[in-house]
Amino acid sequence: MFFVALATDYDGTIATDGQTPADVIAALSRLKASGRRLILVTGRELPDLKIAFPEHEIFDRIVAENGALLYEPATQRQRALADAPSEAFVGALKKAGVSPLSVGKVIVATWEPNETLVLETIKACGLESQIIFNKGAVMVLPPGINKASGLAAALSELELSAINTVAVGDAENDHAFLKLCGCAVAVANALPEVKKEVDLVTEEPRGSGVIMLVDQIINQDAALFPHPRYELLIGDTPTGEQVLLPSQAGNILIAGQSAVGKSTIATALTERMVDLGLQFVIIDPEGDFETLDDAVQIGDGTHPPSLDQLSDLLREPSHNFVVNALAVSLEERPKLFGDVLAMVVDYRMRTGRPHWLIVDEAHHVLPTNLDSGPSLPAGLTGAIFITVHADSVAKAALDTIQLVVAAGETANEVITSFCDTLEENAPGPAIGCGPRQILLWDRRTHASPVCLVPRVPKQVHRRHTRKYAFGELGPDKSFYFRGAQGRLNLQAENLTTFLKLSEGVDDETWTFHRERGDYSSWIKDAIKDDDLAAVVARIEQDQELDAKDARDLLRNEIAQRYTAPARQPN
Repeated sequence: MFFVALATDYDGTIATDGQTPADVIAALSRLKASGRRLILVTGRELPDLKIAFPEHEIFDRIVAENGALLYEPATQRQRALADAPSEAFVGALKKAGVSPLSVGKVIVATWEPNETLVLETIKACGLESQIIFNKGAVMVLPPGINKASGLAAALSELELSAINTVAVGDAENDHAFLKLCGCAVAVANALPEVKKEVDLVTEEPRGSGVIMLVDQIINQDAALFPHPRYELLIGDTPTGEQVLLPSQAGNILIAGQSAVGKSTIATALTERMVDLGLQFVIIDPEGDFETLDDAVQIGDGTHPPSLDQLSDLLREPSHNFVVNALAVSLEERPKLFGDVLAMVVDYRMRTGRPHWLIVDEAHHVLPTNLDSGPSLPAGLTGAIFITVHADSVAKAALDTIQLVVAAGETANEVITSFCDTLEENAPGPAIGCGPRQILLWDRRTHASPVCLVPRVPKQVHRRHTRKYAFGELGPDKSFYFRGAQGRLNLQAENLTTFLKLSEGVDDETWTFHRERGDYSSWIKDAIKDDDLAAVVARIEQDQELDAKDARDLLRNEIAQRYTAPARQPN
């Protein structure tokens, strides 16, 4: 469920001549029975609304006084969202002859043509108050208070995102809260200026239009509404045309060899999500995203992530999260992913968010033998899987993929491998792509992949620092101190262990590996740091350095780049 709430205006939207027909109440009841929330957003004062609309208790929250008052019908709790008007200001309005005049908890209201007198009184009192119009009504409110600010407060109490809310209205004062929401709707009787700015205009006016809208939300949900403003910019064609990933597309696979920019692509996508207000959760088995901007880190290199902490923090729609599993063993990572996935699915059912789930090193948590990993829920969308080899990820996950982003020199082979794994025909290869370009392939159309220049993230992505410093690289990527006779078999599964072991091995063993260039080769092949490998190679080849000096220099170079920064708190 994507749209989990309906925010509606009262007069002219669900109400006709101040009354709400029974069939409109029945439609709203159907929407609530579907598990969605109802929020009424009105310019009326609360006592007046309760008299005109005795069925108001069907709503989860009521935003009254044009955004200045929040009311919870179930508990009758009221919360003013701004200060009350001063007695001096109200007295000055009466003295100026403003009539009729209504004073609420925050709002001061009258009718045209009193706006001139009201404006003069505001100036005379030295206030910053604003005037808002609504089909002849003149409303005076503190600065920054409108239907959008009031709805934001209601959504915050309900732990919902405006992106997952459908808003419907008809008049001038509805512009702000319509613009705030993921889908803006105007009833057929709405003002022309309102109709121009919305995503959808109902075929019928007032309550009849809202009834149709309710049934569309229940039956079609997000499929009913296009969301171009929530698409993710991934890159540009060689001719400079922007390429956007559809917001309601199936899942995405980012694949390619190590050190070809997969994490950089994902980082750029998270920046787009932040700009659009989309919430994301990253499953980060190797600590590759521990320095990501605009995201809360759950866990680190020495402490496993706390699911209780994640659950508590997910209540806030504006927070993004990185679940850092670097301190979790390889065997336990699939279970961790399964627990986080269940939590994400549960929150999506209730709130429509988090909007994106990013799974780095997907082969760690979704192995080809799905029996050893978690099962994916039916209909899972809004997921991005990142891996080196597509054929190392469970078919059940690959089968949900709609878009494949392939990076590196073997990008065409990545797509072919993906298709071979699913026993599907591969598309024709892309031709003429540059060395820094990526391929984007839409599995639905089966057309040839498109060459793109990926967008570069604003933030510098510090790649794999924690993983290489403290993680487990695995037996095939570890360094082994063995010596000339092979008498030793000391495994360094990361750079920290390498430095500790290098302190204890004898000079003969150290020199043996130095003369063979083993240190620089390991750093180049396993750590994927060409710059450091080049520096280490020069140290290895410097014949004027004895074993101790060479060892100290090498250790200092590694510490400066990896282990010293890694010891700093996140």
